[in-house]
Amino acid sequence: MRLAKINKAFLVTGTLLVLATIFVFSTSRSTIDYSTQVKPILNKSCITCHGGVKKQGGFSVLFRSEALAKLKSGRYGIVPGDPGKSEMIRRINLKDPEERMPYEHPPLTGDEIEILTKWVKQGAQWGDHWAYVPVQKVEVPKPAGSFFGLFSSENDWGKNDIDYFIYDKLQEQKLKPSGEADKATLLRRVSLDLVGLPASQSLAQQFLHNNNEKAYERLVDSLLSSPHFGERWTSVWLDLSRYADTKGYERDAGRSIWHYRDWLIKAFNEDKPYDEFLIEQLAGDLLPNATDEQFIATAFHRNTMTNDEGGTENEEFRTAAVIDRVNTTWQSLLGTTFACVQCHSHPYDPFTHDEYYKFMAFFNDTRDEDTEADYPVLRHYNEEDSLKVRKVIEWLNKNNFTDRARPVYQFLKTWQPAVNSLLSDQFINSELNDTKWLAFRNNASARLPHVNLDQSNELIFRYQSSLPGGVWTIHVDAPTGPVLKKVTVPATKGWSISSITFPARSGTHDLYFSYTNSGLKKPTDNGMMFDWFYFTQSFPGKDRPGYDTIKNTWWQLLTKEVPTTPVMMDNPSWMRRNTNVFVAGNWLVKGKQVEADVPHTLNPLQKNTPRNRLGLAKWLTDKKNPLTARTMVNRLWEQLFGTGLVETLEDMGTKGAEPTHQQLLDFLSWKYMNEFNWSTKKLLKEIVMSATYRQSSKVTKEHLESDQYNRFYERGVRVRLSAEQIRDQALVASGVLSVKMYGPSIKPWQPEGIWMSPWNGEYWQTSTGEDQYRRAVYTYWKRTAPYPSMITFDGVGREVCTSRRIRTNTPLQALVTLNDSAYLDLSRQFAYRIENEMKNNDAKALISRGYEILMYHQIAPGKLNALERLYNSAYNKFKDDPGKTCEMIGVNDSHNNPRTAALVVVANALLNLDEVITKN
Repeated sequence: MRLAKINKAFLVTGTLLVLATIFVFSTSRSTIDYSTQVKPILNKSCITCHGGVKKQGGFSVLFRSEALAKLKSGRYGIVPGDPGKSEMIRRINLKDPEERMPYEHPPLTGDEIEILTKWVKQGAQWGDHWAYVPVQKVEVPKPAGSFFGLFSSENDWGKNDIDYFIYDKLQEQKLKPSGEADKATLLRRVSLDLVGLPASQSLAQQFLHNNNEKAYERLVDSLLSSPHFGERWTSVWLDLSRYADTKGYERDAGRSIWHYRDWLIKAFNEDKPYDEFLIEQLAGDLLPNATDEQFIATAFHRNTMTNDEGGTENEEFRTAAVIDRVNTTWQSLLGTTFACVQCHSHPYDPFTHDEYYKFMAFFNDTRDEDTEADYPVLRHYNEEDSLKVRKVIEWLNKNNFTDRARPVYQFLKTWQPAVNSLLSDQFINSELNDTKWLAFRNNASARLPHVNLDQSNELIFRYQSSLPGGVWTIHVDAPTGPVLKKVTVPATKGWSISSITFPARSGTHDLYFSYTNSGLKKPTDNGMMFDWFYFTQSFPGKDRPGYDTIKNTWWQLLTKEVPTTPVMMDNPSWMRRNTNVFVAGNWLVKGKQVEADVPHTLNPLQKNTPRNRLGLAKWLTDKKNPLTARTMVNRLWEQLFGTGLVETLEDMGTKGAEPTHQQLLDFLSWKYMNEFNWSTKKLLKEIVMSATYRQSSKVTKEHLESDQYNRFYERGVRVRLSAEQIRDQALVASGVLSVKMYGPSIKPWQPEGIWMSPWNGEYWQTSTGEDQYRRAVYTYWKRTAPYPSMITFDGVGREVCTSRRIRTNTPLQALVTLNDSAYLDLSRQFAYRIENEMKNNDAKALISRGYEILMYHQIAPGKLNALERLYNSAYNKFKDDPGKTCEMIGVNDSHNNPRTAALVVVANALLNLDEVITKN
């Protein structure tokens, strides 16, 4: 009796729960949802004419305030609660094509009209796009078989929470997951994904012969701790940061910025928390007592292009670099298309035209000015000189000149804040030589405007003089104003740094320079040329012990030629730039002045946050920022699965692809920030440990019919390797991979004639020794002529940020791996390795070993027979043709025999197998 009552209670409770659910569901469906129902209609049919770009008739549906405003006709497009008085609803119902909206486009469907009418009647409430709402903690879907939490049954397929989200979607689509891939496939997949290389033979054997249930996790941990991890993920970030070893544009001259690439490798290897990783790249120079490494991190935004071509406008290309920083920040770090807001309010997303320039103001006050030397730069002293720098600073502090210690140190390390000579104007018989340096001919003059002379009595300047006898005079405020200093200029050998003292003055002044030199015979000859000017106080402590020695040390350090890296630095207050709106995006037409700020629709800047790049970096890494974590999680997912949870990595906005698993994306994003504390390695481990990741990638006819593009992950992914992975895999297979890390970029073999640098005669000098066998991430990257084999496999030029590479399949790709001399060389090395390991001439054994090196499992009989036929065919040709044999081997050495030459052909074929260049 008691059992019957309990069963009855359960039945009543369950029935009530079901009825309540039906009521809630039906009620929620009766309320029109703006984001999922209304916004798609507006984007498709209305916003082209009534949005951020155009506002025909004074009507815009981008923001609610605009949509409810009075039209040019005096009517109202939308009257909340009253469709009958809403001009929009009237016009979409008309039959006359001259009156009906959308104009000159197909009419809305009955369902679309009904949705918009109901929406207006319900108050025309706007909604926020999911990607612009802060990330919230997401509840994990209940495993299959649960019923309102009263009953549960374990889903034995799932390994972690990720799998419950995936399984939930699979059930919705009436799909089933695949089983786990075999150990060899899993080994190769996870190794290529985490470190970008096939696993070493020792690590492979440890995993393949270990049947412990923890074997896979130990493999993952080993890969995450490998120094190669940082190299693999740096390759991804270089596209985002548009890293290159050259400056771009027409001259595309060299740029030494490889220290930034090395910083990335170290940061990924040490698992630097992602928020710190971003803060240091955006504003490392503004951190308290910033280190050299934090300065180097800011080269993220010094990868912008610099135009060295003569006759160009420096301010134009400085501005172009600033705009590029804005666009790159949004596209790469925030997954949003923001570039179009430069010219007009965003057509689809809630960002106004003014907000673009408010955001630009964060970057508009940096010291870089499109200079040939890429100032500002961090000067890299060797260990001995670094100790000398420390002694100079210690001496200043010891002698109570602590207020001077920081500016002295900064000037030694950066030559900043100097005034670049290219800011000069009012030229008479002078010019900006090649639009880069102030150059004087005989009887020349020019102005250096708006120079702050407060607390200054010394000028340090970098210049060169072609002959002695020149006289340089500095006047204050006018060409004939008071003389600040007259200097006799000696001849120099190239660039030189010198200093002069002058009577102390205060305030900001225009300085007028004049120059005469009777030794200049031709009116077109330049006598003197300036690079920069630094106005400062004389080195302090003249009356203190050790002054002469320490000052001499300081000067030697200052004038020493040392390696440099372009970095970010802000202007001092007296050089501060104002930021204006560019009317229609034209940098020459300035609109109203704006101050640094972030879009009003996203999280605001925190209180007391400085309105500079450091404040921006803290805003971007604030956990309330809806985009930062989602963008990185989506990117990592795309690297592992071939496609992001939102396919358009560059655009999570309303016109981007719809997320396939939005709840999973938010779940991982919240976990990334809060549980993993921005640890990228922990997030990657979470993903690769999932059953979803470990699935077999075998495709059946049913799979293709039910989920052709594997959007719901009913099987493992099958994606071609990246350009870097294809090269690095061949290096590992051939046994010649150099594990040397860091340092200047290297130049592996490439065909003649790729580089075309007629203006300076530069040419590709192939690296020698182990350098030609280093990982692809270290390859020298010239923007106008990138490494050809990597470009063929969808590498990018890096003129601008690239959020994702679009995979292609072309015949050129097969021609590269079959015929490119670099790959032919690696095929030879691969064949030699196979012979050395096998110590016999049995073709089948040799081929089987080669396949096993690449795939970690035995070759199928059909493949073995096909490759054996290839071997025999090649052998029969080579044994009768010593010339062809020698040509295949490349040199006349111990390998120059028909059997080895035939094995080279097979090795080349192995490296070209679809399963080898594909992650299955």
